[in-house]
Amino acid sequence: MAANNEKILIVSATSKNNLVLAKRLSEFLDGDTDVEIVNLEDYELPLFKPGIECDPETIAELIERFQGASGFIFCAPEYNGGVPPILSNALTWITNFTENWRDAFSGKVALIATHSAGQAFRFLSTFRNQLEYLGTIVMPRTITIVGNQSLDDDSVKRVISGFTRILNNKKGLD
Repeated sequence: MAANNEKILIVSATSKNNLVLAKRLSEFLDGDTDVEIVNLEDYELPLFKPGIECDPETIAELIERFQGASGFIFCAPEYNGGVPPILSNALTWITNFTENWRDAFSGKVALIATHSAGQAFRFLSTFRNQLEYLGTIVMPRTITIVGNQSLDDDSVKRVISGFTRILNNKKGLD
């Protein structure tokens, strides 16, 4: 159970399996928890490169959602042995348009989940490293659905319980 003042942002990198996973994971969170689901496909972010412009309202809205969260659950598949471009691109826009590039992530708790065709080991490892570099406290356990497997509710309950315990007790870890 997350404290009433904790907000969890569940971020989906796709509008298919991982959005379904995001919605399903939200059901495991305590009813008192402030939960918001963001589908990155809903944001028109051009491929980041220095000097390119982005709709200021779009990036401001995304930054506000990330900065307002105490913790994150990221739901994304593995693409070509790594992080999906849409997810990496969104994080790049956020870090380039905050006062301090780590502001939206530093000291926050993250859980990584994936619904992918394979085990997604490379995505899980690569994305963990990226989040840790941004100052995020990343849960050691992950939630993985491979292909047509179904979610193991008991396992998910344990992982979510650990996530919310760390989220509630992270003061002093920043």
